[in-house]
Amino acid sequence: MFCSISGNVPEQPVVSIKSGHVFEKGLVNKYVKETGKCPVTGEALATDDLLDLKANKTVKPRPSPATSIPGLLGLFQDEWDALMLETHTLRQSLHTVRQELSHALYMHDAATRVIARLVKERDEARNALQNVKATVIDSGDGGKRVADTATVEPVPEDAAKRPKKAAIPNTVIDELLAVNAQLSKMRKKRVISPTLATPEELESMSVLSSYPVHKTTAGGIVSIDINPALPEVVATAGLDSSIQIFDTSAGRMMGSLTGHSKRLTQLAYASPNVLLSSSADKTARIWSGEGGQYSCAAILKDHTDEVVGVTVHPSQKYFVTGGADATWCFYDIEQAECLRQVVADDPADKFTAVQFHPDGLILGAATATSLIRIWEVKQQKNVATFEGHAKPVHGLAFSENGFHLASVSDDCVKLWDLRKLKNFKTLDPYEGSANCAAVSWDHSGNYLAVGGADARVYSLRADWSVVKTFPDMPKKGVMSVRFGPDAKSLLVGTADHNLRVCGLGGANGMQE
Repeated sequence: MFCSISGNVPEQPVVSIKSGHVFEKGLVNKYVKETGKCPVTGEALATDDLLDLKANKTVKPRPSPATSIPGLLGLFQDEWDALMLETHTLRQSLHTVRQELSHALYMHDAATRVIARLVKERDEARNALQNVKATVIDSGDGGKRVADTATVEPVPEDAAKRPKKAAIPNTVIDELLAVNAQLSKMRKKRVISPTLATPEELESMSVLSSYPVHKTTAGGIVSIDINPALPEVVATAGLDSSIQIFDTSAGRMMGSLTGHSKRLTQLAYASPNVLLSSSADKTARIWSGEGGQYSCAAILKDHTDEVVGVTVHPSQKYFVTGGADATWCFYDIEQAECLRQVVADDPADKFTAVQFHPDGLILGAATATSLIRIWEVKQQKNVATFEGHAKPVHGLAFSENGFHLASVSDDCVKLWDLRKLKNFKTLDPYEGSANCAAVSWDHSGNYLAVGGADARVYSLRADWSVVKTFPDMPKKGVMSVRFGPDAKSLLVGTADHNLRVCGLGGANGMQE
């Protein structure tokens, strides 16, 4: 009879009534008090489950080597040899640990030196950037003085050759403030249109028609805008570097604008006769004309990297472009002149989207670092930063109610309260199965359209629940969405070069 723990004959044997194993009483009691389990089976075991066994109190015989002095000496020698071998092993382990510790300390020291060098280089780069900013400001002021004194010289035809000003002129600031005051006053008395589409009407909407407005190769539609005077006329910007003017009521092409050398990133109507566009070719363009016959009025080359977006001020006299060079430019439309180019405080803030607030004094700028910067246009300062997205933000949309901002990244859509400066709702339409690509409010601010694997509409008054989903979209998904008047139609730009018109019925979805 042997102990199941030590393997020796127990002096006080006990047996487990659950497993039948025999143990030394002192050993098993200590183990059970510490773990509450059987040391062999791992089952729950208490000291009350151990039954004492009666055994003969026999004296253990000495081992044969311990019966004589030479035998004892041999035992002592064996113990000494084992102790020496163990000591040698411990010394080897200690030497190895010392070597590993020395190597770790060396790596830590090297990493500290690298970090110190990088911090020094970063500080030097920031100082150099500040010097460059000061130089640009000085040269901008000098250019203004030259322009003021040399009035007899003709103005350069190419807007890129005109000197940039260091600050937005006070007259322009006064105009922006006047527009803001007027719009803010009107917004307080704002009344929702009585003809706004109801959730039931949205639920009954369907895809009425699909038009192949761009090329089949690289023809995805990245941006859509509606002519302010003719809601049936829309402009689309494509990956094929062209702008298409389309009449949805007649189902016909009205014009095609070419000139950009690379894919477009966004377009916007400044007025019924002025169209703005931005492109990955580092330029923005101003197009003027009427109907579908537009011509390029100016090419703006102030950015040194991709121009990611363009947004029009509510006055319709100014607009802003954002670039991947971490700058945004404030332009005068009539003069086709850059009044101010603002450099982000952090060079890593490569802008991915820009959008004016409906009142015109706030500019939202999304970045590749998953942040949303809120800029005060009057002083061109970053007054707030929204954090929360895990991936780069590639789309912004301010609600006409003036309080809400929607931002879209690949993983989700986030809604921000501009009064409390915090995220109050996160929408995950596809739960990670597909990317989100586009977001757009209707003019009332009651409905939010989201594009991705499909197009769907959320309702503010229904606690941001989905009121309509348009599943019949291509595999490559939706790239842009835009509400028509009174939310009674939805324009969907897809990656397969088609413009889809969703509405309540009839020949077109542009119902008023």
